[in-house]
Amino acid sequence: MAEVVATDVHVQGVRTLVRRAGPADAPEAVVFVHGNPGSSEDFAELQPYVGDFARALAPDMPGYGRSERAAEFEYTVDGFARHLDALLRHFGVVRAHLVLHDFGGPWGLAWAAAHPARVASLVLINVGVLPGYGYHKYAWLWRTPLLGELTIFTTTRAVFKRTLNRDNPKPLPDAVLDRMFEQWDRGTRKAVLSLYRATSAFEVSSVKQGEALAPHALPALVVWGRGDPNIPVRYADAQKRFFDAEVHVIDGAGHWPMIDEPERTRALVLPFLRRRVGAAAAQA
Repeated sequence: MAEVVATDVHVQGVRTLVRRAGPADAPEAVVFVHGNPGSSEDFAELQPYVGDFARALAPDMPGYGRSERAAEFEYTVDGFARHLDALLRHFGVVRAHLVLHDFGGPWGLAWAAAHPARVASLVLINVGVLPGYGYHKYAWLWRTPLLGELTIFTTTRAVFKRTLNRDNPKPLPDAVLDRMFEQWDRGTRKAVLSLYRATSAFEVSSVKQGEALAPHALPALVVWGRGDPNIPVRYADAQKRFFDAEVHVIDGAGHWPMIDEPERTRALVLPFLRRRVGAAAAQA
């Protein structure tokens, strides 16, 4: 496995932690984009393996992980997409293979729709274009004034762990849950409220972006944990309407298949990326 090095960079005035592996200057990179309540560490069982054959970048997006909780940052889908673009330009990435999960889906697909010529391939992990999506129960709480503040700011470690495990077919590792909760500080909670209140369910669905990307027939690997109650598995096959997609459903996994079933997830993701890295540039 390749060594993963964490670096702080300042982009758009926001201190952003980025985990790097593989060739430092390659213009083509695999870019991991986490969601909520996550960070680049959600991909700890994927990034070092990808670094063996490709440049691999995984940022903690603003408000999350070990990046700055900047009050002036625009916590919207477009704001995160612009920040992703600034990060890729900072690192000299010309072509990106996007690995997206959770809210990383809307952020990454918004960037892709704005820069389709720079997208080499997609790996969609329990996310993608979600026609008819209606938000999950926690989003409705967070979007409600006062109730959202009460819910999010009174969440204890025990409640946090119990909630995530209740919605997953198997308990997540304690080390992962502890890491997530420790990074779920007041600044992140404020960022979450801002993001969800600024973002409609239609924006999360990425239908507009999917329709814009469909003519490009981008190669996509879709990996979905069957036991995800918040972004149900019925959306997995829907990706074939928008991408040149191969779809794999992992039984026994929930919203985080790369954490629930890391070996099975790697067995799908690594061969797909090995086939794609370098191929798009050679055909261009």
